Amino acid sequence: MGKRHVPFYRIVVIDSRAPRNGKYIESIGYYDPRGKELKLDLSKVKDWLKKGARPTNTVAKLIKRKEEVANERTN
Repeated sequence: MGKRHVPFYRIVVIDSRAPRNGKYIESIGYYDPRGKELKLDLSKVKDWLKKGARPTNTVAKLIKRKEEVANERTN
């Protein structure tokens, strides 16, 4: 997503056997690095992780960041 010099990333669940730009199963959030905006549905993330989904290294870092922010808000 995005355009030249304006990155924008969707965080999606995809089957590893699908083509690189193929259909995804579910969109669980997005990340805008320019605005430092991260929207991630943690309940969906936890459900997919329970089902055996494995996040990429980058998405794992984003999940950790989002969980830290959520924990700060509850404290």
